[in-house]
Amino acid sequence: MKLPVGLNNLVEFLQRLPGVGPKSALRMAFYLLQTPDSFNDELARTVGDLRKNVFVCNECFSVSDEEICEICQDNGRNKQLMCVVERADDVLTIESLGEFRGIYHVLGGAINPLNHIGPEDLRMVELLNRVEKYEIKEVVVATNLSLEGEATALYIKSKLNKEVKVTRIGTGLPMGADLGYADMATLQRAMDGRREI
Repeated sequence: MKLPVGLNNLVEFLQRLPGVGPKSALRMAFYLLQTPDSFNDELARTVGDLRKNVFVCNECFSVSDEEICEICQDNGRNKQLMCVVERADDVLTIESLGEFRGIYHVLGGAINPLNHIGPEDLRMVELLNRVEKYEIKEVVVATNLSLEGEATALYIKSKLNKEVKVTRIGTGLPMGADLGYADMATLQRAMDGRREI
C-alpha cells in the first residue's frame, strides 16, 4: 500500500534523525497523525524556537541558555583540567557522573579522512588557544573509542606543548563505542582508568 504523500514526506524526514529507521519513523508519523492539533502546533513551535532559545557557548562550544554556559562561568571548576569531547551531548553524559570538576571543549566531531573531515574542520585552533589561555595542566581526551576518535586524540597530543599532560579515557568502553550509549558504571570506569597518550 502506498502512503499518502504528506505522511510519506514526514516518514522520510524523520528518518534523517540519528537512530531513526523506517519502522520508527512510520510509528512516529502515525502517532503525530493521531495527536491533537495543539500537540503538533506546540511541537512545531518548540522545534522552531530551538535555535532562538539554545546557544552554543562562546568558550567551550557546549549548549547553554546563555552565551557562556554555567560550567564555564563556575569559578569552582578546575580551569587547568580540560576534557575534550566530540559533541555537546558528550558533555552532558560526563557531567551526569558528577565526578569531573574541570572544564570542557567540544570539537564538533572527529578527524575522518574518508568523510573529508580534517583538523581544520574541527575546533582545534580554539582548543589550542584555550589550553594556552588557561595554562591547562591536563587534557583528558574523551573522544569516542573509534579509529576517528583515536586519530583525533593522537592529533591533539601532537599539537600540545610537552608540558601539558594528555590522557585518554581508559578501558571500560569498547572500540567503536559511542559515549551517549554507555551506562554510568562503564563510563565511570573509563574516566577513572584514563591514561596518558
